[in-house]
Amino acid sequence: MVKAYFVNHTHWDREWYFTSQDAQVLSDQLFTEVLDELENHPEANFTLDGQMSIIDEYVEIHPEGKKRIHRLVERKQLFIGPWYTQTDAMVPSAESLLRNLIIGIIDAKENYGNPMMLGYLPDTFGFNANLPMILHQVDIHDFLSWRGTNFQRQTNSVYFKWKALGGKAVFAANFPLGYYTGQIDLVSKQNLQKFVKERLDKGIEFEVANGHHDEVLIPSGIDQMNIIHNISATLKEVNKYSRYEVINSTYPKFMAKLHSKKLPTYQGELRYPTYSRVHRTITSVRSRNKRQNFNLEQVITRRLEPLMVIARYANIPISNGIVIKLWKLLFELQPHDTLGGSVTDNVAIDIDHRFKQAFEIAAGVENYIKKRLAQRLSLTDHDVIVFNTDPYNFDGRKTIEIISSSKKIKFPNQNQAVILASEKILSRPNIMQLTPNGYEFKDEPGYYKIKVSLKIKMQGLGYQVVHFEDCETPCEELRQDVGTKITNQDIDLSFLDGKFTMKTANKIFPDVIRIYDQGNDGDTYDFSPLKGDQEIHLPWNGNVKKYSASGIERMTLTGTWELPRTLKDRLKEKQTAEIKYKLILELRKDSPVLGAKLEIDNQALSHRLRLKIKTGITTNFAHAQIQGGFSKTINERIADNWNDEFVEKPVNIYVFDRCVGLCDKINGLYFFGTGQKEYEKVADFLLITLMATTGQLGKSDLLWRPGRASGDTTSVGHVMMPTPLAQELGQNEFVFGLCAYNGSKLNEKQIAQDLTKWYTPSVSYQMQTHNLFVNRLDNKLWDIEYPTGLHELKKEQSWLTIEPGVEVSALYLAYTVENSLILRLSNLTNETQDVSYLEKLGYKVINGLEEIGKQSFQIAPYDMITLIKQI
Repeated sequence: MVKAYFVNHTHWDREWYFTSQDAQVLSDQLFTEVLDELENHPEANFTLDGQMSIIDEYVEIHPEGKKRIHRLVERKQLFIGPWYTQTDAMVPSAESLLRNLIIGIIDAKENYGNPMMLGYLPDTFGFNANLPMILHQVDIHDFLSWRGTNFQRQTNSVYFKWKALGGKAVFAANFPLGYYTGQIDLVSKQNLQKFVKERLDKGIEFEVANGHHDEVLIPSGIDQMNIIHNISATLKEVNKYSRYEVINSTYPKFMAKLHSKKLPTYQGELRYPTYSRVHRTITSVRSRNKRQNFNLEQVITRRLEPLMVIARYANIPISNGIVIKLWKLLFELQPHDTLGGSVTDNVAIDIDHRFKQAFEIAAGVENYIKKRLAQRLSLTDHDVIVFNTDPYNFDGRKTIEIISSSKKIKFPNQNQAVILASEKILSRPNIMQLTPNGYEFKDEPGYYKIKVSLKIKMQGLGYQVVHFEDCETPCEELRQDVGTKITNQDIDLSFLDGKFTMKTANKIFPDVIRIYDQGNDGDTYDFSPLKGDQEIHLPWNGNVKKYSASGIERMTLTGTWELPRTLKDRLKEKQTAEIKYKLILELRKDSPVLGAKLEIDNQALSHRLRLKIKTGITTNFAHAQIQGGFSKTINERIADNWNDEFVEKPVNIYVFDRCVGLCDKINGLYFFGTGQKEYEKVADFLLITLMATTGQLGKSDLLWRPGRASGDTTSVGHVMMPTPLAQELGQNEFVFGLCAYNGSKLNEKQIAQDLTKWYTPSVSYQMQTHNLFVNRLDNKLWDIEYPTGLHELKKEQSWLTIEPGVEVSALYLAYTVENSLILRLSNLTNETQDVSYLEKLGYKVINGLEEIGKQSFQIAPYDMITLIKQI
C-alpha cells in the first residue's frame, strides 16, 4: 500500500511585499502557538523553515522561549536550521552559500540544539549545478526543494541523486506540486473529506506516478501558516477518507528511507520552469543590489577577514563576533525574494539600509586594524602601508590614495609611481586647535588628495611600508595623449568609426563591444519583451580621449543616447530620455585583462540594457564559471508551443558567478564581471545583461510568462504594487573586464588565476594629519599603550604564501577553535589539485564546521578543501 509521509511546516519569507518587521510581528503569535502545541502534544512535530535568523528574531522578543526551543529540538519535535537564512542559490558566491550553512549550524548548536542537517530550500528560484558539493562541505547529504525540476528532461523521478560538477552527490527529494501539497488550513480541516478527495489524494498519486515508489513525501504548510492543531486526531480523520496510508513524519525520517532506495542520477542545475516558475531573468532585476552583494562578498572575503588574520599575527586584538554580525547582515540580503529583487519599494529601502550598515561595519573594522598596525609601526604621514590580503606572491600594480601638502612627491624608483588623479583642497582660515596653552585659532593649510598607482612586489598575506618624499621633481602623472588606440603586451584596442577592435597576437576581435537596449514589459520577477518592440543597437558616439603613463594606457568615451522615455513611447515614438554615459577602458602592462567601467545616468523607464560581446568564435556552448567550478551550457530548442510544457518561457538565459566566455580549441574570449550575473549566447555573441528596470512588483499575461501575476498582485484581495525604485533612475556603474586566451593558456586553471589576480583588492593606509575623516574612525582611534614584550614588527612582513593553481575561497579566524586560522581552497578546474605541501606547514584537513576529517590533501575537480592551523 502507498504510504504518504506527512510533514507539517511553515514557510517563512523574511520579507516580500511585507517587511522583516512585519514578519517579526507575525512570528510573535505564530511561533508561540507552535511551542505551545508541541509541548501539549508530544507526538506532534513541526519544521520551522530551515533558517535560524527567524528564531533569533523571535527569541530577541521572547528570551524565555530559548529553553523551550532547545528542549523541543532535542526531543526531535521542532526542526530548525541548517541555514541562517533561506538563501538564493544562483547569485551568491560559493563561500556565501557555505558560510550561511556554517554560521547557521554553529548558531543552532550553541543556542538551540542540533539543527536539521538537510539542504532544505523549499521556495528558492532555481539551484546552481554545484550546490551538492557545497552541502558536502558541512557533511549534509540530503536536499529538498520545490522548483526547477523536469522529470522528462532530467531524472524521470521526484526522488533522485543529484551530482555536483565533480561527482559528489546528495539524495534529492522534490515537491513538484509545491511545499503546500498537503496544506491543511482551517477550511480544509472543516471539509476534510473534500480536501482528501480533491487535493491530498491527487497530490499523493502525482508523487507516486512521478516518483516510482510507494513511499512518498507530502509537505503540509504555506507562507506564515500556523501549526496544525491536534495532528494525531486530524490525520486519523484523514485516513478515514484517503485511499492511502498517511502518517505523521519528518523530513529526516523520509530522507533516511530514501537512502535505501534505488534512484536515478542527475548532474546539472535545477532551473526548468515546468511545474512552477523559476523566474529565469530575475538575476538582472534591481541590478544595483546584485552589484552591491558582489562587492560586499569581495570586501569580506578578500579584504576584511585576511586583515583580521594579519591583525592576529601582529598582536592586534579584534573580535570575530563583529564579522559574524556582518555575515549575518549579508545573509539577510541574500534570500530569494530579497536578492532577486521581487519586493516592494518599502522593503527595498530596508535592503539599502542593510547594505549601508554592512559596508560601514566592514570599513570600520578595516580602519581599526590598519590604524593600530600603523601605530605599532610608528609610521609618519609620509609612509603608506600597502597590504597583500591574498596568500599568494604579488607582482603588479596597486592603487593607493594619499593626502599630501603638495603634488610634488616622489616614491622609490622600484614603485614606478604614476599619479592617476588629484584634487586640491583649499586652506581654511581660523580653525580651532587645542594646545597645552588652551584653544588657539590658526589658518589650516590646503592639501591634495592624490590617487597613485604603484608597482608592488611582495610575498603572500602581509604588508609593505612604502615611504614617499616631498620633491621638486614629482612622479609621473597620467596625462592626455593623442590617438584612439591603447596597447599593452597582450592587447591592442582601437576605436574607429564607432567601433572597438581588439587585437591579440593570435586573433582580431572586430566590433568587440556593443551595447543594446530593449523595452521591458516585465516586472520585478522577470524580463519580458514588449509586443511590437525590438532590441536596438545603441551607437558608440561622443568624445574620445586617450591618457597614458608608464605601464598604463586609458581611453574614455563620453556621449549620450536618446531612448524612449516609457513603454508607450517605444511604440509611438513620442517622448525621449537623454542617457548620458561614459565608457572607460584601460590596459596595464602587468595584466592580460582589458579593464572597463561603464557609467550610465539612466533616465528611461522599463528597459533592459545589455552588452553584446562579439567573439568571432564558433562553438555550441558557453563556458561559465559558477560557484566552485566551470560549467558548459548549450542552448536548448524552444518549441513554439513551449507553454504546453512550461509555466514560463524556458529562455536560454543563464547565470554565471564571476566570468563567462566562448571558446573553441584554439581561442577564447571571456567576460569578467562584478555583480553582473546573466548571460545569453547567440551565434558568436555573448550578451551580458547590465540592468532590467521595471515599475511593477507583479504583472499578468506577459509574453514570456502568461497567466497570473507573480507576487500575488492579481490574487483576490491583493492590489497592484508600483515599484518606482526598481526603475534604477540616476547613476549606475558597471565594472567589467575582457580577457582573451589561446593555445596553452586556454584552460580553466589559467582563467581561474587571472580571475583571482584581477579581483585582487588594493588595500592601503596612511596616517593622517590634514584630514582625520578620510577614514571615519581615525578621529576616535587614540594612541594606546601596547603590552611590553610583543614581537617586533618589520616594515615588510609576510605570514603565508601558497602556490598558485587553486583559489582561496576564504582565509579567516576559526569560529570554534581558539587561536587558529581557517584556509579554504577551491579547485575550479576539472583536474585534481595536490596541496600536500601545506601539511608540512602545519595545516590539518577539517570540514566546514571545523571538525577534523580524513587527512587527504587532494582537492577533487570542482571541489573544496578546508584546512586549519594554529596561529
